[in-house]
Amino acid sequence: MEPFISLDGLVVPIDRANVDTDAIIPKQFMKSIRRTGFGPNLFDEWRYLDHGEPGQDVSTRSPTPGFVLNQPRYQGASILLARANFGCGSSREHAPWALHDWGIRVLIAPSFADIFHGNCLKNGMLPIVLAAREIDALFADVAAAPGFRLHVDLSNQTVTRPDGRTLGFGIDPFRKHRLLNGLDDVGLTLARATEIEAYEKRRLAVEPWVFADLR
Repeated sequence: MEPFISLDGLVVPIDRANVDTDAIIPKQFMKSIRRTGFGPNLFDEWRYLDHGEPGQDVSTRSPTPGFVLNQPRYQGASILLARANFGCGSSREHAPWALHDWGIRVLIAPSFADIFHGNCLKNGMLPIVLAAREIDALFADVAAAPGFRLHVDLSNQTVTRPDGRTLGFGIDPFRKHRLLNGLDDVGLTLARATEIEAYEKRRLAVEPWVFADLR
């Protein structure tokens, strides 16, 4: 997992509350456990007029006029601005995979569903919770200013607006450590490889019968 330290990114708004994971990536696309390839089908049912299926060439499909992901001004966005309870519904990890594959690295909302929030952090994405009034102001600014960008600094836990004003956000210290150092669950385990190896050697000496079939 790549470390997340800071990001200066274009903001794309999803101005709907209670966006569930089936809206983020519909169930028919959950036929792969590879973490890539889901970006073209992010928000598929909102993004296209026709029904999508895995393996379709999206260039032949009919995009929904006006939907934010189809608007040129939001192409290349890496920060998603959302409303309350974003990522509710099922616990599918494919939802953050799809967002990440499209290019999203930071999500800002008044609240997130708990499992989705955790899945984002485990996939190198930073979900930021801000007060509803701050979210309202950001939505207004994004609508008024094409190309609206924010600077996110995880070390200092700040979101900086184009005019220089900053907003602070909270994050669990251990989760912050994981993001700053690019440690997913496998990375955390490998960081203790020396201790694990020493434990296995001690166990082999004390309980050799446990390892009899592995020799």
